Amino acid sequence: MKLLMLGGTEFVGRAVAEAALARGWEVTVFHRGKHAPPEGATALHGDRGSAAGLAALEEGEWDAVVDTWSGAPSAVRDTARLLAGRVGRYAYVSTNSVYAFPPTPPYDEQAPVVAGSPDATDAEDYAQAKRGGELAVTEAFGDRALLLRAGLILGPYENIGRLPWWLNRIARGGPVLAPGPRELALQYIDVRDLAAWTLDALEAGRGGVYNLVSEVGHATMGEFLESCVTVTGADAELRWTAPADVLAAGIAPWIELPVWLAAGELEDAIYGADVSKALADGLRCRPVGETVADTWAWLQSIGGVAPQRPDRPVVGLPPEKEAAVLRG
Repeated sequence: MKLLMLGGTEFVGRAVAEAALARGWEVTVFHRGKHAPPEGATALHGDRGSAAGLAALEEGEWDAVVDTWSGAPSAVRDTARLLAGRVGRYAYVSTNSVYAFPPTPPYDEQAPVVAGSPDATDAEDYAQAKRGGELAVTEAFGDRALLLRAGLILGPYENIGRLPWWLNRIARGGPVLAPGPRELALQYIDVRDLAAWTLDALEAGRGGVYNLVSEVGHATMGEFLESCVTVTGADAELRWTAPADVLAAGIAPWIELPVWLAAGELEDAIYGADVSKALADGLRCRPVGETVADTWAWLQSIGGVAPQRPDRPVVGLPPEKEAAVLRG
C-alpha cells in the first residue's frame, strides 16, 4: 500500500505514519517541515494555508490518504479535489464534536450534526470546521471517503497536554486532587489503536462514517489516575473529591482537570458515543494501563516536557488552586 499522510510528524499523524511503515507500506509525509518525519518516510513540503502550498502534491499517486486537518475546511476541499483522481481512498480524522449539542447518548453515526461548509476559510468554530472538512472530502471522494469521528485521544506523542499533565502532576507526589466519582466512566482511544483501525479500514476498502473511540467505561477515572501513580512510582496520594466541591472551587472541568467532566450535557456529549459500528468492523482498544505506561516512557524519553500545539489551550490546574481545595 502507498499512503500519503497529510501531516505525519506529530501525535495522530505520526502514529498513523509509523504504523503504516511498520506494516511495510510506502509512506509519503506532506508537512511544513517544522518537525522531522518518521524514519523511512518520504517527505514532501508545503503549507496548506498558502495559495501555492499544495504544489508538491500536484504529481504522484497513492492508494490512500489520511488527513487530520482541523483548520479552515477550504484547505481540505482544495487538497481533496487535487487528489481525487490520483488517490484510492481519503480518510479524514474528524471529531464527535460535529454532533449537534447536546446529543442524546448513546448517539450513533446517524445523530444530527452541526452545519458546516467545505468552502469556509476560517476555523473559529471547531465543530463547524471539522464538519466542513467532512463535507469537502465527501464531495470529492463520494463513497471512497472514510470519516473518523474520534473522541478523546490519548497516548504517546500527545501534544494537547492532557495525559502528560496528569503524569507530571502525580510524579511530583504528595496529596493529589482526584476529581470524583472514582467510577466515572471514560471514553477515549489510544492513538495507536486509532492508527491501526484506520489502516485496516483503508486496506479493506471501507468508507462512510464511524465513531472511533472505545466503549463507554473502557476505563474509569479511578483506573486512569491509579495507573498514573503506578507507572510513575510516585509517593502520591489521590484525594477523591466530590464533583460539587470541585466545581464550587471554580475549577474548570476538562481544561484545569484534563479528562474529567462533571455529570451533565458535556459529559453526555464527550463520553456518550455508540461505537458498535467500529467494534463490528474490528476496533480493538488496549488497556488503560498500557496507554499510560507507554505515554510515561515517551515523556521521559523527551525530558518530561510534552510538546504543545499552539492552537490549543494549555491545560492543567495551578498548584495554588489545588492546594486551596485540598486544605478545605
